[in-house]
Amino acid sequence: MTDQARVRFAPSPTGFLHIGGLRTALYNYLFAKHHGGQFVLRIEDTDQSRKVEGAIENLISTLEWAGIQYDEGPNRDGGHGPYVQSERLEIYRKHARQLIEQGKAYYCFCSPSRLEEVRQRQMAAKLNPAYDRHCRDIPHAEAESRIRSGAGEPYVVRMKVPISGGMTFNDLIRGDVTISYAVLDDQVLLKSDGFPTYHLAVVVDDHLMGITHIIRGEEWLPSVPKHILLYQYFGWEVPKLAHLPLLLNPDKSKLSKRQGDVAVEDYRAKGYLKEAIINFIALLGWNPGDDREIFTLEELIKEFSLERVGKSGAVFNVDKLNWLNFEHLRKKPDAEVLGMLKECLAGSAVETKHLDDEYLLRVIGAMRVRVTFVKDFVEKSPYFFRPPVQYEPDVVKKRWKQETPEQMKKLIEEFSRLENPQKEDYEAAFHRATETLKVKHGDMIHALRLAVSGMGAGPGLYDILFILGKEETIRRITSAIERLK
Repeated sequence: MTDQARVRFAPSPTGFLHIGGLRTALYNYLFAKHHGGQFVLRIEDTDQSRKVEGAIENLISTLEWAGIQYDEGPNRDGGHGPYVQSERLEIYRKHARQLIEQGKAYYCFCSPSRLEEVRQRQMAAKLNPAYDRHCRDIPHAEAESRIRSGAGEPYVVRMKVPISGGMTFNDLIRGDVTISYAVLDDQVLLKSDGFPTYHLAVVVDDHLMGITHIIRGEEWLPSVPKHILLYQYFGWEVPKLAHLPLLLNPDKSKLSKRQGDVAVEDYRAKGYLKEAIINFIALLGWNPGDDREIFTLEELIKEFSLERVGKSGAVFNVDKLNWLNFEHLRKKPDAEVLGMLKECLAGSAVETKHLDDEYLLRVIGAMRVRVTFVKDFVEKSPYFFRPPVQYEPDVVKKRWKQETPEQMKKLIEEFSRLENPQKEDYEAAFHRATETLKVKHGDMIHALRLAVSGMGAGPGLYDILFILGKEETIRRITSAIERLK
């Protein structure tokens, strides 16, 4: 492997970035960085009917959020965008004309209605629908004359695919692959609107941009012979190919919107960390060769190789993603989590004026091992941010007994005597109260948790009391006595 590896990520601007698209971008990025090469971003927008306004900006923003920076575009140093195919139309038209002049492509004048009629006949005969090569043998001079006549007759340019035989090519992931020419169409290269199809544009661009390795999804595998033919027609060297396995739902069907979220933006909006998403999708098809599962982006760059990408489809397991999010959040320094928590609180209905950084850091310390997302600090422990507005009914029924109010009053008495109490002071005061009342700890500790939090579970009770402070703890116990009569 040389240090001149050049790869590209070439999405279409048709909406949000699919999680599979991010994996393709990531694998290309990891490969390039592992080998000291370049990662090129190219927007393939030749199908203008599918273009979505703002999709390019969103795509770049999502890649940058994930930490995937492209190295090259026409104005990369100036902070502008990637290569955009709709800005390169004359390049593709020039190469289409070259193929026609060499007899490797031809003009096709078939109307959409004729193509549909042919398709219906083929389907009725239980044949695979394909162009019947009706215009393939029109003499070049006659075709040129029809175009120059001024009659405005629409046409496309099609490539000439061999009628018999087949092609065997090597894929870095799948080994040798053989595809018969019989299953290929005389592919349209240039549409009637003057825009190229994917097949012409991708080959021309990959060659002109010096792409050495094409790493993309396996759905493009059947198109490879068409592309290799074009490379051969132009007399160009074919890049090395690697087709990534499909992403699958748990039922082994192809990952789709019908069974859950598929856009990276959906997972970002739900609060998943970029580190967790990158770690997760890296493992959807690739493995490090051992039992490691937690990786940073830098570690992935060091470890990644196409040799460890498998052929089989990779199952998208949300439980695994959640676990990775938990692990990556747990590893983050307190200061970084504090910043994220403050941002989360700023977007919530929680009143935060009375919550200083020291208080929030204590909440983080108490809840760190209990949260998967930053929002869980608020959703799983709302009592740190406001007094209970209700108490869990099942816990009230089980833990709040007739004698509980008097027990709570004794706790208030003990807590009131404390001066600048620490966690262990609350614990000692609790023990004094239970000894005085001659009751078991369990008869009071669950009721105390209910009184101060409204819930039956959470972090250590004495941690909660210390974080809330003496005055707030006493206020909440008093309120519970009044409200749980």
